[in-house]
Amino acid sequence: MDSDISKQRPHRAVDESQLTRESWKIFQIMAEFVEGFERLSQIRPSVSIFGSARTAPDDPLYKLTEDIALELSNSGFSVVSGGGPGIMEAANKGAYAGKSPSIGLNIQLPMEQSGNPYQDIDLKFRHFFSRKVMFVKYASAYVVLPGGFGTLDELAEILTLVQTGKTRKIPIILVQSEFWQGLLEWFKNSLVQQGTISPDDLDLIQICNEPKQVVDRIFAHYEERGFEPSAEEQEILLRL
Repeated sequence: MDSDISKQRPHRAVDESQLTRESWKIFQIMAEFVEGFERLSQIRPSVSIFGSARTAPDDPLYKLTEDIALELSNSGFSVVSGGGPGIMEAANKGAYAGKSPSIGLNIQLPMEQSGNPYQDIDLKFRHFFSRKVMFVKYASAYVVLPGGFGTLDELAEILTLVQTGKTRKIPIILVQSEFWQGLLEWFKNSLVQQGTISPDDLDLIQICNEPKQVVDRIFAHYEERGFEPSAEEQEILLRL
């Protein structure tokens, strides 16, 4: 008898108002996707740039990012960042001064992130997951500068999607080799050794330190195939 009682679970009343709020949330999420698709579908080719929001304007990394973004913009690439301060601002600033559009995918946070003023296209998201799709869906390359948890999250996201074939293979470029060296050594000495990734997975990552080198690596990747996704890749991106 005691055993039967222990298996019983307490009854919890359904909060109808909460269910209604969650149901209507679906339409808010749909709206974010629709606006993102409509406004970003014409920006190809584009490069998504990531890095710390805490990088100060007088930090050499800020200037390096600005130079990379300017080089990309003048080479015909729209530049996409998270729209905030730090590396994101530097990326938008460099692109804004160049020939191609500067795009900010801003996220609303409890500690409000203020958008930087260097955005030709300014999108606002409440949900990280819909924002992440926009970073990936139209990107011809990922350029990742030193950053924190958010930057590592975006790096892990694109590596996972490419590794598993959920998106097309694009250049994934880490800038400032000294910063990334420890992580890459851990990938090689721990993940590969433990068999949690294959040695070939390390080939998904490239290291660059100079703006022109970043642009040259991206062009080299597309030299024999062009920037537009193939019919097969378009199907993959449709199911992203």
